[in-house]
Amino acid sequence: MGFWDIKGLKKVFLILLFFLFLPSIGVAMFRWYNPPFTSFMLQTKLASLREKSKTQLHYNWVELKNIAPAMQLAVIAAEDQNFLFHRGFDFAAIEKAIKHNQRSKRLRGASTISQQVAKNLFLWRRRSWLRKGLEAYFTVLIELLWDKKRILEVYLNTVELGKGIFGVEAAARHYFNKSALKITPNEAALLAAILPNPLRFSVCNPSPFINKRKHWILKQMQTLGRRQYLRCLEN
Repeated sequence: MGFWDIKGLKKVFLILLFFLFLPSIGVAMFRWYNPPFTSFMLQTKLASLREKSKTQLHYNWVELKNIAPAMQLAVIAAEDQNFLFHRGFDFAAIEKAIKHNQRSKRLRGASTISQQVAKNLFLWRRRSWLRKGLEAYFTVLIELLWDKKRILEVYLNTVELGKGIFGVEAAARHYFNKSALKITPNEAALLAAILPNPLRFSVCNPSPFINKRKHWILKQMQTLGRRQYLRCLEN
């Protein structure tokens, strides 16, 4: 049988086992330890060195209790309103996105906050089926090993909100000269509005599309607030 004898198959099985369970160690570790950097941060820095630009990384980790409730609510309203109720994948949103994309040139995504954490923390920017597969695997691990509060905390601290700006604390200080705890609902909605493409859309000079999206997010925040969404997160 050559390579495909019992010994060879055992080696292949052990190698696959190693690469399947190695990521779970990293995911489990970040349940308690804050990531010093993310894959997206590393890619930004490498691109800066390659292009000989002077892009600086801004990244200031803060605990969830030091992020304004309005900011927490804004990203949920904008990105994943079923965040508390799914296990990493919102299949209803995926179905809606598919139907929308079939009839519209403006593509709509359906990635949950958990999926975005998986991508931002461990993977790369360029879309591919390989990345989507790995993203799904990391998402399952994150949902199994972290609670929802930790997922939201990591997301808010690592999400990209401008060139070289990662996390809402860094964004609040860069754009509004204040801490994330002091962000107003209007500012929170504006930051959340650029999340479809933070390298294209501007907080300082918002387009009509971003202003429209900001007002939509504010309305969604009011609805979620009336449902005491964040209180549910504590339970």
